[in-house]
Amino acid sequence: MIDSLFVLNSTGRIIIEKHWRGLINRQVVDYFNDQIGKVSSPEELTPVLSMSKYQLVHIQRSNLTFLSPVSSEVDPLMVLEFQHRIVDILTEYLGEVSENTIKDNFDIVYQLLEEMMDYGYPLTTEPNALKDMIVPPTIMNKVISQVAGVTNVGNNVPNGTLSSIPWRKAGVKYNNNEIYFDVVEEIDAIVDSNGAIVSSETHGVIQANCRLTGMPDLTLSFINPKVLDDCSFHPCVRYNKFENERVLSFVPPDGHFKLMSYRVNLPHHQVLPIYVKPQIHIGNTGGRFDITISIRNTDGKPVENVLLVFPLGKSVLNVNAKCNVGSYIFDPVTKCIRWDLGKIKPKERVPCLSGNFTSSEQTPESGHTISLEFQINMYAISGLKVDSLKLYNEGYKPYKGVRSLTKAGKFQIRT
Repeated sequence: MIDSLFVLNSTGRIIIEKHWRGLINRQVVDYFNDQIGKVSSPEELTPVLSMSKYQLVHIQRSNLTFLSPVSSEVDPLMVLEFQHRIVDILTEYLGEVSENTIKDNFDIVYQLLEEMMDYGYPLTTEPNALKDMIVPPTIMNKVISQVAGVTNVGNNVPNGTLSSIPWRKAGVKYNNNEIYFDVVEEIDAIVDSNGAIVSSETHGVIQANCRLTGMPDLTLSFINPKVLDDCSFHPCVRYNKFENERVLSFVPPDGHFKLMSYRVNLPHHQVLPIYVKPQIHIGNTGGRFDITISIRNTDGKPVENVLLVFPLGKSVLNVNAKCNVGSYIFDPVTKCIRWDLGKIKPKERVPCLSGNFTSSEQTPESGHTISLEFQINMYAISGLKVDSLKLYNEGYKPYKGVRSLTKAGKFQIRT
């Protein structure tokens, strides 16, 4: 059972406070902020903190903290999953979850929290069912509610809450029946200065956009399902069938939803799509650097939105550098070089950033970690490919589409 929810901004101030099982003193928030102050970054804090009376379960999303005090025995993973579900629902309603969007839609947020939980127990967490009860905010809805005093709460009980398939409402009809899947994979990797992989793994999700009439029953199969590990599914997926046949069988919700998430351990001999070679030479009161980037394994696809962040020591005074691709800036506050390369195509000239820096110390700091951001469209590093999609219970033939995207997660290069 979850007692309350506090949503805190980046400074630790409360912007949302919701209690389901009686009021809880705000001292729990003061205690949490004290613990935050003892670590260098919020990510270093454990997901569950213990007090004398409560366990504090929290997540960090979009510079906001979602904090839930729990006073009784409860599975912490259930609390964490519910907090993530709250963020997903708010994203579905507000477009993005930030302090400003929450403040502009206080009424919507509190109405959603009221419907999603009943006396500490999760109740309605499916977007389709919630949208039948609480109309998503629009400019017209806000004008009507201000002028006429009309709330966003619907008058009818949603059909999905009374059926055995709560995630899909009855009577859905479309003139054009179509369903799209997006396979999105993030690479978490640590690479040493010689290009050898220290550790690497891929976290993937399959997002779906369903616009199908009636009550379709779908079966999605893959060419190489053995690469999938640590899978997590939407409630619509029949888990036993996946375990036995390695196919996804489900009755999909209407609209956008996350079908599944998974993890793939990349073998050490696998070539990463992008290779960074840093050469750093430290001298007296300064140093010089030479960083090159090359494309290795992208099936001929260009690498887009490439951004390299090179942190220097706190004693660095100024930087003099040049690059042959993109542009760079040196931030004198964070002491970081941000090299924005944009798009890199295979078989083009090798991007290079070289220069020197001066320091107020005789021997500047060394051993900093370079971080890299990028994305590759129509490419999945795990090799996961959709084989077929079959539809049952309905007589039409839908239009189907699959896209892949690989992007950098925590992609770090040691110097």
